[in-house]
Amino acid sequence: MSSVDEVIKRLRESRPPASDPFTYLTIVEKSLSPEVLPAFGEILEDAELTKDIGWDLVEMLISIPGSEPCLETIARLGNPREVILKVLEVLDSNSESSEAGDASASAKFITLVGMLTILHRRLKVKAPSRFIHSTLQAVYRAYDPHGAETTAVVIDLVRALSSHKRPPLPTRQSSTKLDTPFQESDPAKSAPDPEAEATESPAESELVNRLLRSFITSILEAYVNSNNMEWASRQIEYLSPERIVPGKPTMLQAFKQIPELQATDALVGQLVAVANDLGLSTLSSDEVKILLQEPVSSNPLSIEPDSEHPETTKLSTGGFLCFIAYRIFASDIFDANYHLPDIAIFPDHHVLLKNFLGEDAQAKIVGNPGTIEALIVMALWLHDQKRLIGSSATSKETGVDFMSYHHLLTLVSVFHPALRVRNAATVLAGLILHADTEEDDRLAILEDLLENCMFSSLQACAVTWLREELILARKAGSKGRFTSPSCLDALQYTLFPDLVYLYDADALELREYWAQNSPFHLQVANFALFLFGGADFKGVAPAGMAAAIEHRYVRPLQATAKTLKDAIEKEEIEAEGTDSEMVMQLDILTDTLERIPLQ
Repeated sequence: MSSVDEVIKRLRESRPPASDPFTYLTIVEKSLSPEVLPAFGEILEDAELTKDIGWDLVEMLISIPGSEPCLETIARLGNPREVILKVLEVLDSNSESSEAGDASASAKFITLVGMLTILHRRLKVKAPSRFIHSTLQAVYRAYDPHGAETTAVVIDLVRALSSHKRPPLPTRQSSTKLDTPFQESDPAKSAPDPEAEATESPAESELVNRLLRSFITSILEAYVNSNNMEWASRQIEYLSPERIVPGKPTMLQAFKQIPELQATDALVGQLVAVANDLGLSTLSSDEVKILLQEPVSSNPLSIEPDSEHPETTKLSTGGFLCFIAYRIFASDIFDANYHLPDIAIFPDHHVLLKNFLGEDAQAKIVGNPGTIEALIVMALWLHDQKRLIGSSATSKETGVDFMSYHHLLTLVSVFHPALRVRNAATVLAGLILHADTEEDDRLAILEDLLENCMFSSLQACAVTWLREELILARKAGSKGRFTSPSCLDALQYTLFPDLVYLYDADALELREYWAQNSPFHLQVANFALFLFGGADFKGVAPAGMAAAIEHRYVRPLQATAKTLKDAIEKEEIEAEGTDSEMVMQLDILTDTLERIPLQ
């Protein structure tokens, strides 16, 4: 086996014109190893050699540890057109052969995108949009949004491609500063484009800017969907501090104290800053409204750009929503000074939510958790700003449909994968219900949930909202339905269903029933105690209701609890969850039911 010195000597002596380029590439491929890279890097400083063979070396070098200096030299001296095409090819093959979160794949991605940053600075063509579009497509396909370094290098690339030049923004904390490859690369040491063409046209400049907007919004959406931003929970804590449990750590505190969370905030802030630089911050209110009303665009880079019609290159809808939500969020949480959109819940946000969720709301919510959280953040802010109904919305025909909007919010509260976002959506749904000035509408929403909803946890929320409606109506001195028996007369058979049939069920059937319906019945038991346990609200109950629900609801439920507890104690059944948890729930239910004065 040849020594390292012998290999290096062979590489030096056989380079063209001593051999032809193809033969030399074969020698290089058989000779490359981490030990020879420093010497090979010196060989690559031959600009003519690297211009001829540099593009062929990218795939050979990318998998060898320590090859970054050689690849930087290729980016500086190689033919930019040829090397760009090879880098994009390697990017695609690297992303196809790697798993998400693969450290090796991420390192290759960072190096390759760093090369593209240098290469595009050198490229001089009449129609740069063709190269830029191909580059952005490949980078987006290969991008791993879980990595801070992969996001930082993408930010550097966009800044390099943008006509708007400024130094990278400092992050909020020095601990979140990330180094990206080739930051110290000296442009003066780069070779000029050997095939340089005339300056690009103004139409090209606009198209390039639109492509970069499309790309940065796509990257922003991918980042927000893949990282737990906790925007909604922090906004709830900020807007409603009374909801914070005393002594319990808050998300606001966590993001101020934990470096990893600070880094997440800093990176999304830099993504938004780049979008600002590309002109999204200067859009007028009318332009923003038009963008928000357009059909949903989920992969805008897949559409071939047209320099004669640059307007056909769209933003990522989800990314633009994240952009707006961040600016709203940062205006509150970070006291940032952003121009915020002139929109209202009706019709604007309702249309946004309906359009984005589309026909398969569950799949959309599960697949786009960050974008859905962004929509919830926007709605929380609109409600806090009392922007409930815009000037263009006055009826269901012109955009005011509380039941439809409330239904969309409850879908988020059920299907969103993050508990704190589900909670925020639930809080928002309650706020929207109570904000409806038509009490018949509010009653209809509650009745629909209690009668038709298949999720016990959401039915339990409906019971809570009903209780809040009764309290609010009494405080306001209302003479409407929520202070009269007509309200519960409409709801009593869905609120207190006939459970007599449970007497005939065995322990296994009762266990399944309780597992599916426990949140609802625990909340209904509390509501019954609230209703009949004091003098304030007894008058809201229709005559004879107490005796009727004792027969059809309370006694069967008490019997169910006793049967289940006895069966668990005798080990005749296994409890859903832990035995202790189920027994505790049944004890709470039994205690609550026994305290309801129905006689």
